[in-house]
Amino acid sequence: MQKTQFRTRAGGFTLIEILVVMAIIGMLAVMVAPSIFTQQVGAQRDAALSQVAALETALDTYRLDVGQYPDSLEGLVQNDSGRAAWNGPYLRRQVPLDPWGNYFAYDSDGRDFTLFSYGPDGEQGGEGDDADIGL
Repeated sequence: MQKTQFRTRAGGFTLIEILVVMAIIGMLAVMVAPSIFTQQVGAQRDAALSQVAALETALDTYRLDVGQYPDSLEGLVQNDSGRAAWNGPYLRRQVPLDPWGNYFAYDSDGRDFTLFSYGPDGEQGGEGDDADIGL
């Protein structure tokens, strides 16, 4: 009897197969990545608008209690006016930073106020994605 030997080939991928798969993954990444970054910028702008709205609500509540708007946003957290009518804190935590880690721009004369986030560039003005954000 004659024995037949079968050679088994070790399983694995060839270099060509690996390169083809890497090329396909690279093409998918190039097509998908821009839309992901666009959605992130939009989400940060929406978060900034939400923060501005929440701060405006706290400022209006402060005004109802004290009779005028605070000199700074810190007046929402601690009684810097010295008035007995202060019924705060008007925020649960410290004054938040905008989604890009910058302070909100706040100015008040006591009767009215302006409140903005300068956006991703952190500078006043700008257009497109760098535009100021406020209500």
